Amino acid sequence: MADDLLNLRHLQAVAAIVRSGSITEASRLVSLSQPAVSQGVAGLEAQLGLPLFERAPGSISPTEAGRALAARAEAALRLIASHRVTATQIRAFLALASAGSYAGAALRTGLSEPSLHRAVSDLALGLGVQLAARRGRGVVLTPRGRTIARNFGLAQAELRSAREELAAIQGREVGRIAVGAMPLSRARLLPNAVASFNRAHPGVAIAIVEGSHVELVGPLRDGDIDFMIGALRDPSPGDDLLQAPLFVDRPVILARAGHPLAAAGRRFDDEDLGRFGWIVSAEGTPLRRQWQLMFEAVGREPPPVSIECGSVIVVRQLMIQTDLLTLLSPDQVAVELEAGWLVRIAEAPGNVSRTIGVTTRADWRPTPLQRRFLDALDEQAKLIAPQADHA
Repeated sequence: MADDLLNLRHLQAVAAIVRSGSITEASRLVSLSQPAVSQGVAGLEAQLGLPLFERAPGSISPTEAGRALAARAEAALRLIASHRVTATQIRAFLALASAGSYAGAALRTGLSEPSLHRAVSDLALGLGVQLAARRGRGVVLTPRGRTIARNFGLAQAELRSAREELAAIQGREVGRIAVGAMPLSRARLLPNAVASFNRAHPGVAIAIVEGSHVELVGPLRDGDIDFMIGALRDPSPGDDLLQAPLFVDRPVILARAGHPLAAAGRRFDDEDLGRFGWIVSAEGTPLRRQWQLMFEAVGREPPPVSIECGSVIVVRQLMIQTDLLTLLSPDQVAVELEAGWLVRIAEAPGNVSRTIGVTTRADWRPTPLQRRFLDALDEQAKLIAPQADHA
């Protein structure tokens, strides 16, 4: 079942039948004849390999598959927001939005450039808006075009979820979970959750997209990833996103093995905070704010940051070669600590902590498999939480 090949009018008809309980009423709601509605539903059932309705003289009621498809179809159709749009037009426009040119979109879809031009032009005409403008050899989306592309992407995500739910009804575990991984999730939390989930559900593909919060929040809003894991933001990044905490992480002060502050028997004091340079993440990140709070707790002005960097690999290599200090979670550098490359200098002064959790779209409804993956994350977080509390 390819979500971009489903007839949107037939999906609309399925949703209308479930909502109204009547083919007669559904045909009125979707402006199709009763025979056309019946044929469209029968075509979807044949395409999906599942009965969507139980039929009896004078009545029709949805099956489990029918209810699942109708709920996802309603959400997708709300996002598409026009009965004039076709699945082919959505496919063409999203390919153009992603590729930035008709030539690139043709390569992605296998459609000819004239077909893509025609589909996008018909879409713009039907919606009554300009979707894109030429720039050199490529195109750029208009502000309205970007909004429509985001909504179409989310609509396709809903239909992918429908596919997975219908497969589950048939007793098959198929699908793909796309996870946005911010730095702190990559050491233990996410790998352990993925390993646990994969053992239980080997047929489900998992795509891990690494990036910072800034890099991942756009793909999350666009529906390219299902959720992202890492340090939560305070305040929340927007009403359209939800943040759910998993555990509290407590960063510590770290340095290279052999650092002057790591001498045996040496006691770390507040003056030591300003004696060496620092390598910390950029302004606006939770960890940078925690670093600033650490100095506020001892009544000192934070010194200029020697190096701004959010990559643990780069931080490690720089610290091994210098006397720079950093503030990181022990979990992020567990391998480096175990190998003796880095050492823990001291606990961070003050109440330095950050909440690690999951960020989702506010209107996101996880499939059963996505919910099980979130459960696996929660289980791993409970194992990590006691260790984080005693870091």
